[in-house]
Amino acid sequence: MVKVVSSNTVLQKSRSASQNMRQTRIVECLVGDETGTVIFAARNKQVDYMKPGTTVILCNAKINMFGGSMRLAVDKWGRVEVTDPADFVVKEDNNISLVEYELVNVLEE
Repeated sequence: MVKVVSSNTVLQKSRSASQNMRQTRIVECLVGDETGTVIFAARNKQVDYMKPGTTVILCNAKINMFGGSMRLAVDKWGRVEVTDPADFVVKEDNNISLVEYELVNVLEE
């Protein structure tokens, strides 16, 4: 369970696919709990739930690495559920998406 701190639209475009208009929406949301925050990449219908101040449950969420930093995501096997407001205060000074990671190959001898 996390609270949505902020949201920023990254992509919003429409495309036609066999006479049906499909809209692609991607919003990066800062979400967190009492231990810290992470950027959540909300896609399409998930965007509707990710309003600042909303408390959501992210079922079957996963971490994707994007440009060396962590992004939380829920794919087609997971879901985003809006729930009752949580009573915790989000610890905004511990954003793990600001930590940059680098893949290092270790040679075995």
